[in-house]
Amino acid sequence: MPSIDGLADRLSTYLAADQVNLVRRAYFYAEQAHDGQRRRSGEAYVTHPLAVASILADMHMDHQSLMAAMLHDVIEDTGIAKEALTSQFGETVAELVDGVSKLTQMNFETKAEAQAENFQKMAMAMARDIRVILVKLADRLHNMRTLEVLSGEKRRRIAKETLEIYAPIANRLGMHSMRVEFEDLGFKAMHPMRSERIRTAVRRARGNRKEIVAKIEESILACLQREGLQGEVTGREKHLYSIYQKMRGKRRAFNEIMDVYAFRIVVDKVDTCYRVLGAVHNLYKPLPGRFKDYIAIPKANGYQSLHTTLFGMHGVPIEIQIRTREMEEMANNGIAAHWLYKSDADEAPKGNHARARQWVKGVLEMQQRAGNSLEFIESVKIDLFPDEVYVFTPKGKIMELPKGSTAVDFAYAVHTDVGNSCIACRINRRLAPLSQALESGSTVEIVTAPGARSNPAWLNFVVTGKARTHIRHALKLQRRSESISLGERLLNKTLAGFDSHLEKIGAERIQTVLAEYRHEVIEDLLEDIGLGNRMAYVVARRLLAESGDAAPSPDGPLAIRGTEGLVLNYAKCCTPIPGDPIVGHLSAGKGMVVHLESCRNIADIRNNPEKCIQLNWAKDVAGEFNVELRVELEHQRGLIALLASSVNAADGNIEKIGMDERDGRISVVQLVISVHDRVHLARVIKKLRALAGVIRITRVKA
Repeated sequence: MPSIDGLADRLSTYLAADQVNLVRRAYFYAEQAHDGQRRRSGEAYVTHPLAVASILADMHMDHQSLMAAMLHDVIEDTGIAKEALTSQFGETVAELVDGVSKLTQMNFETKAEAQAENFQKMAMAMARDIRVILVKLADRLHNMRTLEVLSGEKRRRIAKETLEIYAPIANRLGMHSMRVEFEDLGFKAMHPMRSERIRTAVRRARGNRKEIVAKIEESILACLQREGLQGEVTGREKHLYSIYQKMRGKRRAFNEIMDVYAFRIVVDKVDTCYRVLGAVHNLYKPLPGRFKDYIAIPKANGYQSLHTTLFGMHGVPIEIQIRTREMEEMANNGIAAHWLYKSDADEAPKGNHARARQWVKGVLEMQQRAGNSLEFIESVKIDLFPDEVYVFTPKGKIMELPKGSTAVDFAYAVHTDVGNSCIACRINRRLAPLSQALESGSTVEIVTAPGARSNPAWLNFVVTGKARTHIRHALKLQRRSESISLGERLLNKTLAGFDSHLEKIGAERIQTVLAEYRHEVIEDLLEDIGLGNRMAYVVARRLLAESGDAAPSPDGPLAIRGTEGLVLNYAKCCTPIPGDPIVGHLSAGKGMVVHLESCRNIADIRNNPEKCIQLNWAKDVAGEFNVELRVELEHQRGLIALLASSVNAADGNIEKIGMDERDGRISVVQLVISVHDRVHLARVIKKLRALAGVIRITRVKA
């Protein structure tokens, strides 16, 4: 176990003496605060914060981070207030400690909700000072190293959380060494038997491979010497979790994965990297399509290296990474490699730090837009994809996006307003579907239109957390405004039965009713009515209660324009279209669902004023409406083409088509077509009847 004296000696190699003394002071304060407390293993509790500080010392972190590591459990576990830490160690250290501390004062219904709320709090602290996440990662790493003492269920829960959140965050911040340890420790805790079997197989394979590895290493070194290039060549081991993921994901046998020999060449400068690449390509033939230049275009987490795969002796595949010493340090320790706070405070963050801050800024933006903590953590998990695609804006700027991203993800990455007003896209100057997955090297141009709105269908294919969060947020705002508008119309229609109107009701009476329903503003109440959560006639009765009138009587049906948006849905069971006699069913949370009066699904509630409302179509109804037709006709060649041309001739549009051959001579075709109203539908049916061989056309209503 590390001791404070041993840690102080290590710190003195890169910190000033007064800073080392501050870290010592924080240790003794923590020792006193945790006096009498023990870990599950039986050791004194203070050994944990000391070990966390030791992990940060390996990364050469600054003294404030080390002090926060010493004190990170003081607020949570000892009852010492944040103010006490501020007076003792300053505001910066107290803020770091508070950011890492869990939300112990709140009660949550589920573990998932508690996890999400804790992460949300940490994300907000992280935006103020990114060192919060580094202290948290070091804390989690030591907890993972000492996981054996916990019960099996708790061990698996912590390991799952680590693999889902903390390992990807370490990867996002470019901290490769920490990510690998998180993954291997998490894998061991989640699947102990699988982990042990792969470990044994790797040990056995390593012994058999020694001779080949030595020969390849020797030939690469000889090649570099011939070319007059300096570099360190080392064999690279695949870690257990990576082997397991490849075996599962790519369905490969262990031997297939271990057949690849991996080496790393570390050189002095960038120019030498490319010269070494040329030398090894002359030594062994490169595998086409397997070269990646992460020096010219770094990964999103700041990782830089040249990757190539070669055909070695006897056709053995060899993976080679070529990088400088600085890149090697950055690859292993990421954001902690060259700590921002070591330089002048006014120096702008660059490289890895700038990327990390950009990511944290995006996380904070998602947190502000998310509906709740569970939605937020889902967005963050989605956003922690390890693989990227690199695409270009029309002006040549490079954008990094997760693998599988679409033009909509790209639009939201450019700017939220671009995403919200996106209507189409051009990929490499050609019009393409918004749902098409982007490929590296493509140039993407977004076509926008003023007044355009986010489409709920986008949620089916977007992959970035930012896009998903902003689409949901835009839809919520859109749904709210449409719900308020519909709620106001429903309430005023009901009040009209009293020869009254919302504007005629006094402000005091409205405030009283709002207090009864626990709303602050009238818009919240109208939204509730529009969403079907409250009945308009019940609210109207409460608003008019002082007059002593009876329940309002209906004053004619409510007119439907077809432009009400998300809070007005057309029933799929009977597909009503303008001109049909209709009735509205108020469904809690969904708003109003429009059915045909004759629809069997609402037969039991049609006359219930609490659940149904009489409707009619407005004169200026707009939009296209789907209707299903069943066409029976004699089987003939080019049947589908004949039907399509007839529907098209009547200005209709086929949305869906299906054919069911009833016998050798008669076919039954199910058509879903979009029309403007009943008159338009009659025109389409007339065109279809004119076709030779048509026996019967039926509109499917239920």
